[in-house]
Amino acid sequence: MRMIQCVTFALVLVLLIKISLADISGLPRVIDGDTIEISGERIRLHGIDAPETRQSCVGVDGKQWDCGRQSTSVLISLIGGHPIICKGRQRDRYKRLIAVCFADRKDLNAEMVLQGWALAYRKYSTDYVIQEKVAQSERTGIWSGQFVSPWDWRRGKREGQMAGKPRPPD
Repeated sequence: MRMIQCVTFALVLVLLIKISLADISGLPRVIDGDTIEISGERIRLHGIDAPETRQSCVGVDGKQWDCGRQSTSVLISLIGGHPIICKGRQRDRYKRLIAVCFADRKDLNAEMVLQGWALAYRKYSTDYVIQEKVAQSERTGIWSGQFVSPWDWRRGKREGQMAGKPRPPD
């Protein structure tokens, strides 16, 4: 009897590990510029941080605009209503799968940073720093004006406190 319990426990453990490490594919629901959901599984895009949904940025004309909503819209456009595949091995403190997601073999994480709608999240990864430098030099997306880094915005810093371009986190 004890042997059966040990084997059953081991099988359940293996199954849980496989589930947590499994690639996920399907039609996503976009939550914001760096979070999606596929079949009830929340997925945080690895190595990037996009403006929060309610976050505003300041354009070159000095007017505020909804850069968080725009970031979400760009991710929706990149996906284009097609199924995607996400590859991940870790979970964050909110139990979201941390993953790199692909649409037609295009790295959505990289594309969001390259187009200037997300920043390289250096606190967790340097995978997309080159794409960020390109977006910054070409002044695309949020780099076309001024903005507060999403990690600072979540801590309460807002547009009125901007002192120019954001600095990467330490």
